[in-house]
Amino acid sequence: MEVVTKKRMMIFSGTSYPELAREVADHLGMRVGEAKLSQFANGELYCRFAESVRGADVFVLQSHLSLPDGKSINDFILEQLIMLDALKRASAKRTVAVIPYYGYSRSDKKALSREPIAARMIADMYESVGVDRIMSVDLHTGQIQGFYHDPFDALTALPLLVEWVREHTDDDERVIVSPDAGRVRLTEKFAGHLGASIAILHKRRDPGRHNVSTTLDVIGDVEGKTAVLVEDMIDTAGTITGAAQLLKERGAARVFALATHPIFSEPAAERLANSVLEKVVVTNTIPIPPERRFDKLVVLSIAPILASALRAVFEDTSVSEIFQGENV
Repeated sequence: MEVVTKKRMMIFSGTSYPELAREVADHLGMRVGEAKLSQFANGELYCRFAESVRGADVFVLQSHLSLPDGKSINDFILEQLIMLDALKRASAKRTVAVIPYYGYSRSDKKALSREPIAARMIADMYESVGVDRIMSVDLHTGQIQGFYHDPFDALTALPLLVEWVREHTDDDERVIVSPDAGRVRLTEKFAGHLGASIAILHKRRDPGRHNVSTTLDVIGDVEGKTAVLVEDMIDTAGTITGAAQLLKERGAARVFALATHPIFSEPAAERLANSVLEKVVVTNTIPIPPERRFDKLVVLSIAPILASALRAVFEDTSVSEIFQGENV
């Protein structure tokens, strides 16, 4: 007699962002599974799942971030790896690492001699615990997908952000602005969806200093227009606020900033609050503590996109159809 095993889907969360995991689970009509996560006295991490995962497709959600309470991005990466290892040893059928914000994504190549390629090292670590699939949102560089032998779902928040721009700005007044040459492709995608023109800011970055750059000039017409700056992330906000100031000086009537990942390292919140930006629109791939929130901030939920992608993977249907033809 043939035994038919029913497919089973489970969602677990690390400790970096359980609120987002619960929101994703709510969209799927599910609950977040129970896992015991703790630390030994010497700081070593411990994980044990409180329910059977045998034969299940298991999704482990963990954003790579550092929190004001002192927990670092490195703690959360290791915690997710330990969870994935435990799942494999507990006979989960398939493990999927859901990483809304992928840590070390800016270390994807060597800019100077004797530097690491940390993004590749992170990929090796995930593959070492036997992960079957990786899922992330708006990678800093697409080449990170090539660091993995297993499937990598590179999701995008573009539909959310485009819809916000469409609802809050006028069609004939928009210009989509790239803060540097590296974001031109993203800017072209935004502009294509909105039927808008583009402008590019010429920026010089000091390769020997992190989070330091100088914006030199605007390439394109922004005078009298609503300038929409688009980025994948905002870290210290020096680039985005400097770009906004320059756009204003070149005659832009209004300036907005859009980004998927609100890293908001100090002094980002203060810079953004005191800048000429009218609104700063981000998603909730990273939690924003109260002390880093400000009146101009608009936060859109990425949970519906993540939930749709999880469902598609579990049901073995197309992830790309979620994005209406976007190359993901």
